[in-house]
Amino acid sequence: MSTIAENIANVRERIRRAAEAAGRPPEAITLLAVSKTRPASAIRDAWAAGLQDIGENYLQEALDKMAELSDLPLRWHFIGPIQSNKTRPIAEHFDWVHSVDRLKIAQRLSDQRPEHLPPLNVCLQVNISAEDSKSGVSLAELPELAAAVAALPRIRLRGLMAIPAPAETSEARRAPLAALRQAAQSLPLDLDTLSMGMSDDLTEAVQEGATIVRIGTALFGQRQYPNT
Repeated sequence: MSTIAENIANVRERIRRAAEAAGRPPEAITLLAVSKTRPASAIRDAWAAGLQDIGENYLQEALDKMAELSDLPLRWHFIGPIQSNKTRPIAEHFDWVHSVDRLKIAQRLSDQRPEHLPPLNVCLQVNISAEDSKSGVSLAELPELAAAVAALPRIRLRGLMAIPAPAETSEARRAPLAALRQAAQSLPLDLDTLSMGMSDDLTEAVQEGATIVRIGTALFGQRQYPNT
């Protein structure tokens, strides 16, 4: 059975090949380990293999792991849907939030970010495939939301995030990723982050300019959910 260290090496090689094919330096892409439903021990193994950026979807699960792994200098990214009553602990404990899709949430994160911490790094989640089942701001509403969020004092708007609809071909996978890149480039803001690409579309995401790829299954294997 593959170890987490071996899986990380394999994913880094995929990133390297995709980056070189696109004329990009591989070090420009951050590998974010998506660790929802995984035990803290798996994150510890990933850190031992060189990963520092950890993405979590569920707040309480993340807080429990943070407590267990407090001895490690990890960077924690919140990547799941955000309820208004969960913004304070997110603002207090995370380094990044990728899933801001409305101004109310951004305002609460800004207001609740502790003064002793640096501004919270934020990406706006865009519903790039216009799916009813997905969270995210529409492309039409993005410029107004981005301008408002960028003006908030205790967060730093870094870029955009998206979870495109699954697609069968490489060309079809690239199209929404290219649309997200173009949307970021069209905003009159100093953005440096495109959080896009998962285990199945990592190559296409790197080719379209991803700076953070969010990888779970390819690092940790298939998820094991309780009672399934």
